[in-house]
Amino acid sequence: MSEPIKVDIPHKLGRETARTRMAGGIGKLADMIPGGGTVQHRWEGDTLHFTLNAMGQTIASKVEVFDAHVHAEVDLPPMLMMFAGKVRDKLLQVAPKLLK
Repeated sequence: MSEPIKVDIPHKLGRETARTRMAGGIGKLADMIPGGGTVQHRWEGDTLHFTLNAMGQTIASKVEVFDAHVHAEVDLPPMLMMFAGKVRDKLLQVAPKLLK
């Protein structure tokens, strides 16, 4: 099994505001994955678990919201690992926008 893509996005919003903004932008997460499709999500406390389908594969991910940063992990299946760099770059580009 491959190592998940992990990124930390700093913010100055506080935990509750960051959580609200992440919840409002969940639909945009599919745009981060080439061929991304349906997004399913659920919250467990301050952790957002979500899956999306891309190119016939299911991608499981989670976003943990903290007071001063958001920690995201994207677990790409082996078939999609060739896109890991692009997904990481897109995540670093899109996630801060979700917090604005």
